Amino acid sequence: MQVVSTTDENPRPGRRPEWLKIHLNTGDNFRELKKLMRGNTLHTVCEEARCPNIYECWANRTATFMILGNICTRACRFCAVTSGLPTELDLEEPGRVAESVEHMGLRHVVVTSVARDDLADGGASIFAATIRAIRERVPLCSVEVLIPDFMGNWDALQVVMDAEPDILNHNIETVRRLSDKVRSKAKYDRSLELLRRAKEMKPHIPTKSSIMIGVGETWEEILQTMDDLRAVDCDIMTIGQYLQPTRKHLPVSRYWTPEEFAALKEEGMKRGFKHVESGPLVRSSYHAHEQVEKAGTQA
Repeated sequence: MQVVSTTDENPRPGRRPEWLKIHLNTGDNFRELKKLMRGNTLHTVCEEARCPNIYECWANRTATFMILGNICTRACRFCAVTSGLPTELDLEEPGRVAESVEHMGLRHVVVTSVARDDLADGGASIFAATIRAIRERVPLCSVEVLIPDFMGNWDALQVVMDAEPDILNHNIETVRRLSDKVRSKAKYDRSLELLRRAKEMKPHIPTKSSIMIGVGETWEEILQTMDDLRAVDCDIMTIGQYLQPTRKHLPVSRYWTPEEFAALKEEGMKRGFKHVESGPLVRSSYHAHEQVEKAGTQA
C-alpha cells in the first residue's frame, strides 16, 4: 500500500469523511448507566473528553471511570476536559467506583484521571485505593489504569504498580516533534521513561500506550513512535484519529483513511506489539477488554 506522508503545513480539511459518522444509541442501557454515574457522583472520561464512542460503549455497559475530580491542572491543546485549579479530593471515591463496577457487572474496567499536579503524589494513592476497592468488591473483574506521568515522580508510579493493576496504560499521545505543541507539561521522553520503569517494577504487568494522528505527523514519525514504544517493551498500542473537540482546540490537519489505519496495525504487529488497535474512532480505552484478550493476557 502506498502511503503519502503529511505535515502540519497541509490545509485544514473540511467536512468529516463518511467513515467518522457515529451511530447514536441512547437506549435503556445508555440511560441507566448515565443515571448510575450521576447518582454516585462519578465522572467518566467518556463524557468529559467528549469521546465519540460513548453511545456504543454505554449501550454495551462499559465505561472508563475518571477519578480525582473533573478539573485538570493541565490544558493540553487536544483535550476537552476542563482545566483549572481542582478543589476536589474525595477519599470515598474508590468505594463508589467499586460499587458501580459491581452494579454494572463488568469483567474489565478502565480507571483514568485528570492530571493532579497540585497533589504531592499526583493522585497515585487514590489510583491504588481504587484498584484495591474494585478487587475486594469484584474479584473476577480485571482492572486497567490509564495514568498521567506524575511529573516524573517514580515513587508515585511505584504506589500504583504495587497495587497490581492488570494493565498499566500511559498515553504518549503524539510523535516526538509535536509533543510540546500538543501536550501541556508532559514530555515525550518522560512518557517513555514511565513505561520503561513500570515494566521494570512489575515485568508481568502488560503496558499500553496510545497516539492520536491527524495533528501534523508524518507516516515515518508514526513508525518511529512505534519503535520508541517497543524499545521500552510496551505491549499494546492503540492508534486513533484526532477530532477537534471545540474551535479553541488544535485543528485537524488531516483525516487518515481506514486503509492507512489498517496498514499501521500491520506495521505495529510486525514490530512485536502483542496487539495493536488501529482505526479512525479508536481511543485508548475503546474495546479495552478485547484488546487484553487479543494480546494473550489474562483478564
